[in-house]
Amino acid sequence: MPDSAAEPGTAAARNDAEEKSALSHPAVAPDSTAGYGDHPDQVIDFYVPRGGAGPGEAAPVVVVLHGGSWRAPYDRRHISPFADFLAHRGFAVASVEYRRGAEGSAGGSAGDPVAGRWPDTFDDVAAALDALPELVRRHLPRADARRVVLTGHSAGGHLALWAAARHLLPADAPWRTDRPAPLRGVVALAPIADFEVADKLDVCGGAARQLLGGGELFAARRPYADPALLLPTGIATTLVQGRADVDVPQAVAEAYADAAAQAGEVVGVTLLEDVGHFPLIDPAADACAVVAEEIAQLAW
Repeated sequence: MPDSAAEPGTAAARNDAEEKSALSHPAVAPDSTAGYGDHPDQVIDFYVPRGGAGPGEAAPVVVVLHGGSWRAPYDRRHISPFADFLAHRGFAVASVEYRRGAEGSAGGSAGDPVAGRWPDTFDDVAAALDALPELVRRHLPRADARRVVLTGHSAGGHLALWAAARHLLPADAPWRTDRPAPLRGVVALAPIADFEVADKLDVCGGAARQLLGGGELFAARRPYADPALLLPTGIATTLVQGRADVDVPQAVAEAYADAAAQAGEVVGVTLLEDVGHFPLIDPAADACAVVAEEIAQLAW
């Protein structure tokens, strides 16, 4: 495998090609959409299972949280082909939209899209997950709401890990729950899983620091937002990571897995050779099939 540190041009070219491939698929319209709040971004797209489950057999639910550095230009449409891919693998899919960073918000340069909104992004993910059981009953009648797996890519991987750890949030956190979420597991794809390491590596242009408001707020808000500080969750968790990822490097996933081990929890880490950031959600890539299998291992 080429050494991305030694051959940055090669790594960048491969990353560009992988991103182009992942984003080249037309958006796939959901079977239905439902709101979980009044804001236009507080919606969930539902994809009914298209195969895999036997006649009369209820399908597991996969909740998808899209990435894009928590920034406004990136919404759930870019991950809709991945959601459809999972539906064709026999899963019932709920793809969550949430509020992202507005233009020129605190922590970013004027006019530039910044990462997330505090606390709105977290408000939305918590509200969506709380509303999901009832919405699944209404929009995914072939689904088994007792078998739910969270997955998310990049910034969405962070949100999936965070949503599974709400019972570990500080007592004054508005999103805290009194018990672990009833999940079969979490499969986080190239997640921004450790904010300290992500910040040191300037992942996605300082997105983690921007998400928390920048400056001194970063340290103050990390206990409420950083999955690496919210362990052990007691929920089966697997990270899928491309070794050639230059957007969210392998070191970020490894830091989270190390933090879990120190907390007495084993987190699975599946490392894929010669794979960057985007093939994990690209239906045309072999890595995407690996992701589906990791989800199936927890869901079924």
